[in-house]
Amino acid sequence: MSRAERPFPNRPPQAGEGRLAFGVYVHWPFCLSKCPYCDFNSHVRHAPIDEPRFVRAFAREIETTAARVPGREVSSIFLGGGTPSLMQPQTVGAVLDAIGKHWSVAPDVEVTLEANPTSVEATRFRGYRSAGVNRVSLGVQALDDASLKALGRLHTAREAMDAVAIARSAFDRYSFDLIYARPDQTPQMWAAELKRAISEAAEHLSLYQLTIEEGTPFFGLHAAGKLQTPDEAAARALYDVTQEVCAREGLPAYEISNHARAGAECRHNLVYWRGQEYAGIGPGAHGRLDIDGVRHATATERRPEAWLLNVEERGHGVVTDDNLNSEERADEFLLMGLRLAEGIDPRRYAELAGRKLDPHRVAALREEGAIAVDADGRLRVTKSGFPVLDAVVADLAA
Repeated sequence: MSRAERPFPNRPPQAGEGRLAFGVYVHWPFCLSKCPYCDFNSHVRHAPIDEPRFVRAFAREIETTAARVPGREVSSIFLGGGTPSLMQPQTVGAVLDAIGKHWSVAPDVEVTLEANPTSVEATRFRGYRSAGVNRVSLGVQALDDASLKALGRLHTAREAMDAVAIARSAFDRYSFDLIYARPDQTPQMWAAELKRAISEAAEHLSLYQLTIEEGTPFFGLHAAGKLQTPDEAAARALYDVTQEVCAREGLPAYEISNHARAGAECRHNLVYWRGQEYAGIGPGAHGRLDIDGVRHATATERRPEAWLLNVEERGHGVVTDDNLNSEERADEFLLMGLRLAEGIDPRRYAELAGRKLDPHRVAALREEGAIAVDADGRLRVTKSGFPVLDAVVADLAA
């Protein structure tokens, strides 16, 4: 498919839960440096990456996956990482070409690329747009230089805002991430930072509480008492500020950590949260594929070079391919779906699980104010229930 023919438009898609969605996630596993809080599958390589070889492997794994699930129409593509903006635009274009070769692509497909907001990477934005990307997600993380340095980021606040401006000129749709509940952060500081972010964000923000993950440098520092994060009460206050400021400014939470203006939600992430089908391509990518009426949970080899060799030898890097039984699929639907402000349809849960949610548990959680049941029967977590979401899900799933 030629570049001019590829149907990757630069306009917002019309997202809808009723539409049959199929997403493709492509993982680029390389970063310039490893952030001290990050436990994602990302790797630093000091030698140049052989991009043509990885492109061939991506195309091969796409071909093999498409043979397992033919006839799908791709509604969203997400190039995540790692740092996909380290790829050359022609590499991104070749990956998108491979997807378009083996599956049909929706006319209003959403194509998102994660990017670091460094000045070098921002210069590639127009190249990514020409390659077929129509939405970019920027890892800004903080809007002051001291916090960025503490988080191990390689860009300055000024560089980040310059990159946002370039993204605004290159794409109709863009988003950026911020991390809050950082050491010594007060609700007043966070509210001011958030208002500034919203003035730049246009339509979508992803806002994550800093969590201390085992195996990261931050974990060791925290355990040694050298890194102090807000206690539970302070973190809750910061969460409340997040919800209040974003709602007031017109970007309410549509998912526990994601905020958007109406119609600007990330369609690809909705595929995950609504329990729909997606292919995972690349090192450490996960997928959910429906084959002969069975939901397959797939995962590929995490180590980039080992994944590469596996694909070259047998056409794919899949190391896990589990069939989910009805209970597992229903639990996953509950766990993911209740992250959304729209909640879930309990009838869908009953179809998957072969049983209804326990009405006594539902009634008890409603009485506590943790969940609500709408007039159309949808069950959703309330504003007061979201901070204890894990406990709500565990209670309903029991």
